[in-house]
Amino acid sequence: MNFSKWIGAGLGWSFGGPIGAIIGMVLGSIIDSISGNGTPLLGDWQTDQKKRPSYKSQPQARPQTQPGDFEVSLLILASVVIKADGHQDQRELDYVRQQFVGMYGQERANHAFKLFKGINQQHIPVRQVCMQIQRMMDHASRLQLLHFLFGIAKADGMVTDSEVRQIYTISGYLGISSRDFESIKAMFYNSSDNAYKILEITKDATNDDIKAAYRKMAKKYHPDRVIHLGDEHQKGAVDKFRQVQEAYEKLQKERRF
Repeated sequence: MNFSKWIGAGLGWSFGGPIGAIIGMVLGSIIDSISGNGTPLLGDWQTDQKKRPSYKSQPQARPQTQPGDFEVSLLILASVVIKADGHQDQRELDYVRQQFVGMYGQERANHAFKLFKGINQQHIPVRQVCMQIQRMMDHASRLQLLHFLFGIAKADGMVTDSEVRQIYTISGYLGISSRDFESIKAMFYNSSDNAYKILEITKDATNDDIKAAYRKMAKKYHPDRVIHLGDEHQKGAVDKFRQVQEAYEKLQKERRF
């Protein structure tokens, strides 16, 4: 499958709005380099684009996120986080490539990383991009995006303050609560109260509070919540779910209930 067919086959609402503008700029330059003058392949993409429903700034109903929409959103936000501390660490770039190889296989990952490198050269209007994602993407998928972004930030061995601030800003624009942000953030840190933060409770919680919090978080982070994104995104969802289980088991052991 050529590059334009790959990108055209996987996207829904991402064809419109600020995300669509970014993709269009990147895709045009990539196709130019592939086809010489760019016309045949770009024509394929533009034809496919016309078949899609246009993005609206105020949609009547949030459509189900397609795997391609999630993938492109992830690539754009990954670019923002990687550049948050003023330089791009090769370990972070390698992490993105490795994650895509693991999720999509080598061929699709090569396409995705080619798109990522083009995105990385663009100016990203973070607020506008995130607002489009917030309006069009379901909450469980947005939580999955946040989990992946922390993984990128941690890929070089540490999460800098500038990266945390950038991810926090992104999460706010995505409509993710500070409690959800702190829960996912705690999955990437080692501290004595991490288990409480992951379960979104405080240290003065009763045993019954802990049990109720576990049931709530297990439901929120259950892998089935993002099953519509495809099998390739289940690993990240399973990782979140597993950490909720481990947090609960840790508190069980500490409190002996």
